[in-house]
Amino acid sequence: MDQQLLSVPPQDRDLEWIKASLQSAVALEHATLPLYLSAMFSLEVQNYTTYNLIRSVVMEEMVHMAIGCNILAALGEKPSIKKLDPLSPSEGLPGGVEPDLPVVFAQLSKNQLENFLRLETPISLLAAKYRDEKYPSIGAFYSKIKAAITANVVEINATAQKVLTAPANTYPNQVGDNIGFTIFSIEDKRTPVQQFLDGIDEIIEQGEGSNAQDLYAQNFDGEGSHYARFAEIYYGAQLLVPTPEPKLTPETETEFFKGHKIPWPNVTNVLAVPRDGYEKLLELDPEGEAVKRNLNAFDAKYTEIMTDLDLMWNGPAEASWPTFGKAVAAMTDLRVLSCFNIMRSQISTNLIARLPELYGDEAKIMAHYTDLSAPVFYGPRFINQNA
Repeated sequence: MDQQLLSVPPQDRDLEWIKASLQSAVALEHATLPLYLSAMFSLEVQNYTTYNLIRSVVMEEMVHMAIGCNILAALGEKPSIKKLDPLSPSEGLPGGVEPDLPVVFAQLSKNQLENFLRLETPISLLAAKYRDEKYPSIGAFYSKIKAAITANVVEINATAQKVLTAPANTYPNQVGDNIGFTIFSIEDKRTPVQQFLDGIDEIIEQGEGSNAQDLYAQNFDGEGSHYARFAEIYYGAQLLVPTPEPKLTPETETEFFKGHKIPWPNVTNVLAVPRDGYEKLLELDPEGEAVKRNLNAFDAKYTEIMTDLDLMWNGPAEASWPTFGKAVAAMTDLRVLSCFNIMRSQISTNLIARLPELYGDEAKIMAHYTDLSAPVFYGPRFINQNA
């Protein structure tokens, strides 16, 4: 589907193309969550600066996913959530975005942070070798959706007018909450098209920053962009614009991260998740059955969340808010199931030594994101059992 969307010329990107691209946007935003949560859960002390920086990005990625879902709902389209199932390891994000990006569920490390920075990179800081990609950044992908919305303004406004004035349960629900989910309303003084464009701008600005020279999201309490927050962890210092301020380029970027020091956290040395979800290891591990129970419990809870998220938008309107509360409670359970159960199970050195034999080229990926010379532990797999 991604390749089909990519091949449609701009003049033919109609309402159906927009809806399909927004579905890809929902899948894209969701795909970031296991990546960031795997890193966040790997932190041994989960109340310090690094944890809070990653958690703040996770919360906003949920908001971005909700914006995509709410635009779809406002256009009368059901967001497809229940079966979303990102794979580790793989390459690229849904929608054909950043096809070079390694997608690996792994602990926090400098190597993984380089992936996070690539994922959130503003075009102005993007290496030249990536610029010929169809969608070299998330911002570039959303810019194409914005252009298509603008080109179909009459039909989109008419469609949204019809949907937004219909009684509850006629079309999918929109979901709003107190962490900032943007909803779209016919009572708003802006047209539906302008509301949609502003919602997409929120996604772009929070991810990449206000403009090519600004790593802050100025329209959102002046907070650092997602790129800036991950760069703070990577460089070990807070974002602090130097005086005099040089032009922000890949070469001068380090000059912007010389504020208050951010110490590197203690991290659980989790084995990067292979495509089989550790099945080969579990078959040989004497403790494999107990570990598998913990892994399955996490995956069942994650699947429950995906089911509930789908129901929030696509189920009865009167049940949407209670279902949301249930999903939020289950998200807390994920941390407990991961940190207090799964990541307490060490993988024996004998099994670690057999990774090349068991996993072939995948073993190189594991070694890139895991210190195989130190004790190694299992990590959450984020397997969606609905898929």
